[in-house]
Amino acid sequence: MKYSTLVSTEQLAQHLDDPDWIVIDCRYTLTNPNAGLQSYAIAHIPGARYAHLDNDLSSSITPLTGRHPLPDAEALADKLGKWGVDGSKQVVVYDDSFGAMASRLWWLLRWLGHDAVALLDGGIQRWQKREKRPVTADFPVVQATRFIAKPRREMWVSSLEVDQALRQGNTLLIDARSEERFNGEIEPLDKVAGHIPGAVNLPFEDNLDLGGTFLSADELRAFYLDTIHGVSADQVVHMCGSGVTACHNVLAMERAGMSGTKLYVGSWSEWITDPKRPVVTGED
Repeated sequence: MKYSTLVSTEQLAQHLDDPDWIVIDCRYTLTNPNAGLQSYAIAHIPGARYAHLDNDLSSSITPLTGRHPLPDAEALADKLGKWGVDGSKQVVVYDDSFGAMASRLWWLLRWLGHDAVALLDGGIQRWQKREKRPVTADFPVVQATRFIAKPRREMWVSSLEVDQALRQGNTLLIDARSEERFNGEIEPLDKVAGHIPGAVNLPFEDNLDLGGTFLSADELRAFYLDTIHGVSADQVVHMCGSGVTACHNVLAMERAGMSGTKLYVGSWSEWITDPKRPVVTGED
């Protein structure tokens, strides 16, 4: 059986020694880019590799890109192969922020044509702190292989495509940032505060219950149906600050059985590189 959205801690525990399961640690802190790797070096799920958001899961920033540009497909494929990932493997990704960072690699693998990838529901907090499951400081012995990338261009949109879609009025843009950032009340990361006109705000944390695990598929479906108001899933585009936490909302809609949504990979930090693009603050 292949998992394509979530796996539970119990399911992962049953496959911890399974050579066909590859675990990847994606811990990362925006305000301290080295914190995730440091935490990984201290303790991680046995066998887990480490993927760095800046160095592994993004390409170089330019004056016209956001903070986490889409990585080169072949470069990422090469890294995945070195981590032991090929088309036969079940990949499990996790972090310490309830999927906010690991969902980026979940989305990237699907973009490259690998659907057998799932997020560890509850992350390392549930695994280590709540359930006292094993962790280690030992680096895994990895058998490198070859990952063949088959990029799906239809899964993401550019700034130009977002602008055109909004002008035509046939797309719903969902912004995963916090309400305060969306409204422009605060902006700790980017040079301009606010949001794209017409976007709706749905912070990624709304996908979770009070324990930090995802709501059920039925609960998510009801929640998103109420949010999109009759818009079809393939007309929904997700964004955030830099195309990372928006993947959490993509995953939630997949779990809800609402496939076909797209990611605005550049997101807010790319949108504001052109001062001619419209920006609003407050509630629309």
